[in-house]
Amino acid sequence: MKRAKKAYKNLEFLNSRQARTLRILAEYLEPAKRFEEKNIKHTVVFFGSARITDDKQRSPKTHKYYRAAEALAFRLARWSHELARNGDGFTICSGGGPGIMAAANRGAQRAHSLSIGLNISLPHEQEPNDYITPELNFEFHYFFMRKLWFLFHAKALIFFPGGYGTLDELFESLTLVQTGKKNRRMPILLYDPAFWKEVVDFPKLVDLGLISAEDVDLFHYFSSPEEGMKILKPRLTQIIRGFKF
Repeated sequence: MKRAKKAYKNLEFLNSRQARTLRILAEYLEPAKRFEEKNIKHTVVFFGSARITDDKQRSPKTHKYYRAAEALAFRLARWSHELARNGDGFTICSGGGPGIMAAANRGAQRAHSLSIGLNISLPHEQEPNDYITPELNFEFHYFFMRKLWFLFHAKALIFFPGGYGTLDELFESLTLVQTGKKNRRMPILLYDPAFWKEVVDFPKLVDLGLISAEDVDLFHYFSSPEEGMKILKPRLTQIIRGFKF
């Protein structure tokens, strides 16, 4: 009689409903292994629309966001090289797709730094960009496992304008910080105050008693890469140097 397949080699089983727990566990253990191999301990994570390009004709109203994200990622990655001399460096991380995600990875690549891409399998929009470090290019099936890795090593979160996905990540991140599940000192930056103040009326939430006044202090607006660096440098230095594994 022919030998049966071992369970861990049986693709039909591994893709079945009964093996879902194994697939979830794999999306934790396999990235953890690669992060350890590349000595990834701290990340700065960029969020923003996948639909934004650096082409003024294709993105007439939003191409400026792509250029700002790339410039900020470049500056951060270059500064990280300096911190790395004392073992305090960090890695730029994005959702791995096009738009603002590509801009962040592109800026890091231009600074000759590693960068992470946490992709998700979607029917459209989401394909790995060309600027991710190949060994740090990931593909997730489960949104919640991807979200875990966005925040697991995160020491700062940077939000550029975006749609449902960006808003989802922003409010989930604010909730985790608000409830103490994530360090309240972790900087959360929102690029282009005019955009965010029009899209989300935070003062209205305070007026209605739906959030506390101090909850508005959980994030910072900024309007340029230079201003972003000014906000991030002291806060990141303090968090990373005070971090204990």
